[in-house]
Amino acid sequence: WHFAGRARAWHIATMTTAGDSDKGPFDRVLLRQRRDRAAANFAAHSFLAREVSARLAERLGDIKRRFPLAVDLACREGCLGDALAGRNGIERLIQCDLSPAMVARASGPYRVVADEEWLPFAAASLDLVVSALSLHWVNDLPGALIQIRRALRPDGLFLGAIIGGDSLSELRQALARAESELEGGISPRIAPFAEIRDLGGLLQRAGFALPVVDSDVINVTYPDALALMRDLRGMGESNVLRQRRAGFTRRSTLLAAADHYRDMFGDDSGRIPATFQVLYLAGWCPHESQQQALKPGSGEVSLAAALGESEAPG
Repeated sequence: WHFAGRARAWHIATMTTAGDSDKGPFDRVLLRQRRDRAAANFAAHSFLAREVSARLAERLGDIKRRFPLAVDLACREGCLGDALAGRNGIERLIQCDLSPAMVARASGPYRVVADEEWLPFAAASLDLVVSALSLHWVNDLPGALIQIRRALRPDGLFLGAIIGGDSLSELRQALARAESELEGGISPRIAPFAEIRDLGGLLQRAGFALPVVDSDVINVTYPDALALMRDLRGMGESNVLRQRRAGFTRRSTLLAAADHYRDMFGDDSGRIPATFQVLYLAGWCPHESQQQALKPGSGEVSLAAALGESEAPG
């Protein structure tokens, strides 16, 4: 689908294909259901999405370019759209989400229910794709990045933020200890998030030029671990791993995990920290105007000269 050049507002519900395949670690049908459930009260738990959206908008503001047609991939209720308002010459922002309930709560005139793994945009149709805290849930991240790059016009920009592998390490340890003690084994609970060292290569493999990846850490404190778990559910970010243990977690396990969390990480007042590592990705759809790397052997200054050293004969 090509949205450029259309004058009227769009509110299109597409048939998503989430969950049609059983491949990959994530149950995306369950992810959609949990986002739908979280939508009504998301504003009470949106602090992380709003903070990351603000930081993404700042990064975009550092780029002195106009992006008339943009897509907000996984818009939730419009956190990133709010942060981008009036920036970088964005004339139309198409807000997409896997969750129909989230799309319904976004306030923009251009809204689409769409799966990040099956993008409904024509090739070379977009100036900008932004995504805040969603692509860590796709089963095929390289494939999703390829689709994003194909949807961008030459010299179009992708700017995204995903949860990194160091996130929620405290919760991971506390739950593992409680389950080992009370249930005789550890259930997969925290997603296998991406590592910063891998993402630059993924952007290059997807065909992006000038890839940049950097990380940030957001530290939050809670009165206890149960409050953190409630917040994660309210964000729509709770466990959707296919290999998760079936059924509800025992109350005794949750209470033991909360005790271990406080004992291992709590401060003098009893509050506990939660660490969110956020990885920021940027890449451009290739264009001849972009800076190009020199061909091997084409340099006119030797490394020795650049370092101020004498070059050994040989």
